[in-house]
Amino acid sequence: MRKYINLVALVVLCVAVITSGCTFQLSRNPASLPTLTAPRTLAINDTVAASTLIPPTLAPSISATQISPADFCADPQPQVLINHFKSALQTSNGSLLASLVSPIHGMDVRLYRNDLVVNYDQQHAQLLFDSTDRIDWGAAPSGLETKGSFNDVIVPALLKVFNKDYILDCDQVQIGGATYKATWPYPRINFYSVYFAGTPNSNNLDWRTWLIGVDYVQGQPSLYAIMQFFWEP
Repeated sequence: MRKYINLVALVVLCVAVITSGCTFQLSRNPASLPTLTAPRTLAINDTVAASTLIPPTLAPSISATQISPADFCADPQPQVLINHFKSALQTSNGSLLASLVSPIHGMDVRLYRNDLVVNYDQQHAQLLFDSTDRIDWGAAPSGLETKGSFNDVIVPALLKVFNKDYILDCDQVQIGGATYKATWPYPRINFYSVYFAGTPNSNNLDWRTWLIGVDYVQGQPSLYAIMQFFWEP
């Protein structure tokens, strides 16, 4: 009888918490962050099944669609998405970043055009500004390997464009002078070039471009992939 009463009391307490409108916030103390499986590191031509990136119970209710390049470039929503992405980077807002990442595909990140791809789902994206996990981003043009956290490696590289006067170009790979052919490796995904043209003092060799790939999930644009181009000697 006592066990039954305790069980009823527990149920009543749970209902009271749910109906009270209480909210819980994720601590930004790295020591208290939950342990997640490592983000997926892929070879340049590898692919990841979309269903492996979200809980199976959510997969049937979520669908991704693509629109024509003309409709994509006429849609103001992707530029709003990019502005929110910029804000998340400048304020280290993990919750905002996670809300922008594709819930189906996750977000591919390429630091170097011909090297490793790291895919982050929404869970990982929420923790990226706090995580100290050292990721292998591949080899720089100099041949030196680049390893470090997303916040230490990728964020500064992104802010070298987003903190400057940049140009947005829809479905066009906009770059400065280059010794290679710059191509977008996702033929069915629309994108924007976020292009900084460089400075005259460096003969504009400090130009830099981030391509931002966008997919539509239930009619809303989300981050599908980001990749970087810059001048290589």
